[in-house]
Amino acid sequence: MLTIEKVFLLKSIEMFQSTPENNLIAVAEILEEVFVEAGQTLFRKGDNADSMYIIHSGEMRIHDGDHVFAVMKGKEFFGELSLLDAETRSATASANKDTFLFKINQGPFYELMSNNQEVTRSIIKTLCTRLRQQNKINFELKTQLKQVGQA
Repeated sequence: MLTIEKVFLLKSIEMFQSTPENNLIAVAEILEEVFVEAGQTLFRKGDNADSMYIIHSGEMRIHDGDHVFAVMKGKEFFGELSLLDAETRSATASANKDTFLFKINQGPFYELMSNNQEVTRSIIKTLCTRLRQQNKINFELKTQLKQVGQA
């Protein structure tokens, strides 16, 4: 895929929407192409983690055994926490369909962040948004549990 096509893809992804195109060129240059066949596991819970993935096409299931956390499709991303820390994977990622991904490795991304504030801001903003969403879900679940307990 050409760099310009990768920039357009990145611009359509929540994490990078506010990043100027000229800064996205540097991100596009560190993307690695990955193909995962339907039914194949990309990584397992507990595996070492040092990369995130952007779905270009296809569908990935993020799960722990039979419990599915999310089904992700084109222009969505996962594993973004692995860009910032070296903790092990907290879930398994498996392809529901043949899936074409872009991988961003932690080392090159750290280097990019150290030289580019816009990219750093974008990932921090995205992580904050996802944390707020998770807090909202947790609050709603606690409220529902209290209501069930009172019944």
